[in-house]
Amino acid sequence: MALTALALTALETAPAITDGATFLDRALRRRVSFADLYAAYCRMLGATGAARVRPLLVGAADRADSRAERLLLSMLRRAGIGGFVRGLPFGPWEIDVAFPAERVAIEFDGWAFHNDPQRFQNDRTKGNALVAAGWTLLRFTWRDITDRPAAVVAQIREAVLPP
Repeated sequence: MALTALALTALETAPAITDGATFLDRALRRRVSFADLYAAYCRMLGATGAARVRPLLVGAADRADSRAERLLLSMLRRAGIGGFVRGLPFGPWEIDVAFPAERVAIEFDGWAFHNDPQRFQNDRTKGNALVAAGWTLLRFTWRDITDRPAAVVAQIREAVLPP
């Protein structure tokens, strides 16, 4: 019986389903590393379907924890806003996206991650610790990023590039 490695299976499956980007997000969080996905992609170059995999892999290349983070990072780059760090350590936590020089933290509130009371409480504890340490905390949802991208970028720009 012929089997494929998990990374290759994920890459071949992603473009074949309706929301391949979300599927790759879950695979990266739970089962495979980006390095494994990239190695599998390099091995499949020239094969049928490789062209459809490329945009999904490029989307995952920021190694962000979620599709929302990747979308926001892309929006920041297009807006010419730099100086951010993804996954900046802060105490026992990581800041989703941070502007360390300006002490601005951006956190994403998604239903998928905050689906139990302990995770929700932990996120609130982290947010309070950030504010107590002098950080400006901005919280966004998937809807904010997809329905109001210009407003999100403007709010971040105002926080990190004050007049």
